[in-house]
Amino acid sequence: MITVNNVSLRFGTKTLFENVNLKFNDGACYGLIGANGSGKSTFLKLLNGTLETTTGEIIIPKEARVSTLEQDHFKYDEELVIDVVIMGNKKLYDVRCEKDELYTHTEFSEQDGIRLGELEAEFLELNGWEAESEASTLLANLGIKNEFHYLKMKELENNDKVKVLLAKSLFQNPDILLLDEPTNHLDVDAVNWLSEFIINFPNCVIVVSHDRHFLNNVCTNIVDIDYKKMTLYAGNYDFWRESSELLLKQVKDLNRKKEDKIKELKDFIARFSANASKSKQATSRKKILEKIQLEEIIPSSRKYPFIDFKFEKPNSREVLNVNNLTVDVNGRKLLNKVSFTVLKDDKIAIIGSNIQKTLLFNILMHKEKYTKGEVKFSTNTIASYFENDNNKYFLQDENIIEWLSKVKRIDDVEVLRSFLGRMLFSGDDVFKSVKVLSGGEKARVILAKMMLENPNFLIFDEPTNHLDLESITSLNTGMKNFKGEIIFTSQDYELNETVANRIIEIFENGTIIDRRILYSEYMQDENIKKLREENKI
Repeated sequence: MITVNNVSLRFGTKTLFENVNLKFNDGACYGLIGANGSGKSTFLKLLNGTLETTTGEIIIPKEARVSTLEQDHFKYDEELVIDVVIMGNKKLYDVRCEKDELYTHTEFSEQDGIRLGELEAEFLELNGWEAESEASTLLANLGIKNEFHYLKMKELENNDKVKVLLAKSLFQNPDILLLDEPTNHLDVDAVNWLSEFIINFPNCVIVVSHDRHFLNNVCTNIVDIDYKKMTLYAGNYDFWRESSELLLKQVKDLNRKKEDKIKELKDFIARFSANASKSKQATSRKKILEKIQLEEIIPSSRKYPFIDFKFEKPNSREVLNVNNLTVDVNGRKLLNKVSFTVLKDDKIAIIGSNIQKTLLFNILMHKEKYTKGEVKFSTNTIASYFENDNNKYFLQDENIIEWLSKVKRIDDVEVLRSFLGRMLFSGDDVFKSVKVLSGGEKARVILAKMMLENPNFLIFDEPTNHLDLESITSLNTGMKNFKGEIIFTSQDYELNETVANRIIEIFENGTIIDRRILYSEYMQDENIKKLREENKI
């Protein structure tokens, strides 16, 4: 159990938290939510001891093992994958290393022998003989194949490094598990496995995530950070949203009744205060009026951008034709005779490996070449593309206004300022250099660009990766309301479920399956599961 007593944290004149009092219990999963910059990741650093509180204390039992999902993907580049996972239990790893080092001695002293006996006993007590097997199982469950387990970390793709660090944090069931965005870069199967792991986890979990479906699945409680306060709610993310909205409505309704009562009392006092026969009643009502206090309503620090895609001319009945598209790289067909037609009103979720999905999108936007096949848009299609990696567009030294003005040669600064204000760039923010923007800010600038382009066909490659929950909610609404056609890929379950009316999955062998079906129905279909197994490399 973790106890947080009167904790405050300040950086100079800026206060992140003030007088926080919370308890985190074993067997529960706490979702930590709040606007970007509210201090979610910072609070995790307080819990794991990386940062110290300004005031107050955080009490964690001395014997408790605290495990944190690390974010530095290059920290262990020279280490073996399997060893990195075992490092999740530092005590076990240190015992293992010291024991292995002693066995390299060509001559044993009596002291070496005694120490080795102690280490062997401790190794056994820590279940060391099962460590590699447990680590391999975790890696396999997260989608890391056996042949990668004894490679060095630097030999892995970045997405796989993320999975290894996640396995490290989960290794041997720590007493307290702190997870900052654990679903980032995970495929659907890995997210589902992680959800089940957390649901069955016997100890304390505190998780930060922008994945609404994931929070709903795993959380027993929500801790909301808003205006330097932390409020604990029972239930998952949807329950928090409904209960917080209900609470706000109740306060507003109560204030409305109080305002009506205040008006009634003031009217009576104004009418009868000069009337001798009614003066006592007027005086009595003055006393009642003085006691009525309106409930304070503090507006949330959360801000929702306005995302609304419009176009001038709709698409034809057939928007896009892809025929026998093939891409062969070093003997492997990443796309193998892929054919599909995008029809009017289609909103298609593309699922499968990140490499193949991005490759397909880049081909559609003429950014990648293909070996064989044909890609043909209708003549009146205006496509706009949200790329997975958009950093190359933000290397120049110019401010947001200058950058965005090039989209449609808009010279009216006030028009652009008003437009950017809807995307949460207010005041002098619009003059910030694009070179220093955060991932979330870059994403909002790209979305602003897409809206200015007035496209009738949208392509999104993982648009939610750097967005906060509020921006994801707004994007979700914008995509649902869009009257044109969309092809997109996202790890966000709710986005897939509420936007897509058709699913295309790219298998590992480069072939596809195409179903006009809801995402949840697709993922639960037993025949599709069999097809997925049959089409693995």
